[in-house]
Amino acid sequence: MLNIVLFGPPGAGKGTQSAKLIEKYNLTHISTGDLFRKHLGEGTELGKKAQTFMDQGRLVPDSLVIDMVRDKIKGDGQVNGIIFDGFPRTVAQAEALDQLMSELETDINGMVALEVPEDELRNRIMERGKTSGRTDDQDSEKVTTRIQVYEKETLPVAEFYKKQDKFFSINGVGSIEEIFNNICGVIDQVK
Repeated sequence: MLNIVLFGPPGAGKGTQSAKLIEKYNLTHISTGDLFRKHLGEGTELGKKAQTFMDQGRLVPDSLVIDMVRDKIKGDGQVNGIIFDGFPRTVAQAEALDQLMSELETDINGMVALEVPEDELRNRIMERGKTSGRTDDQDSEKVTTRIQVYEKETLPVAEFYKKQDKFFSINGVGSIEEIFNNICGVIDQVK
């Protein structure tokens, strides 16, 4: 089973590349944003628990996020592999994900990190904001906050995978096809 963590700051191109990778390698896509919307929208037990924390202005605990990931993996039955998009976001989530993968008798093959300079990220996000409808893509202060949160809270996850020799850096600047081909080169090497 091929399990890849696609990693990078907001605006790095994770969504664009995920779609192409899912198609090429027949992977199941796991995005915590999608999972939250599903569980909240369907009013599942996990969604109700998450809503309680959100209503209090608190972050949803890692254990609950992992339960949603577990539910998605088990609900999809036999899968060829998984691409984790925007998850894990913290070292604690990465540790919990490793534990979950171990329970499922598999593991993470690698983390592919899209490296993009901050000024390019800002340009991409603001450009995306013109068509995405996301208000946080259109506000430069919110964009700055999102990049800072990534650097402070999420970037340490890369170190977690570096220690396991599962970290692969890809230049996230170039044509979509060029970046995709570089990612595929890494995936073909680790699978």
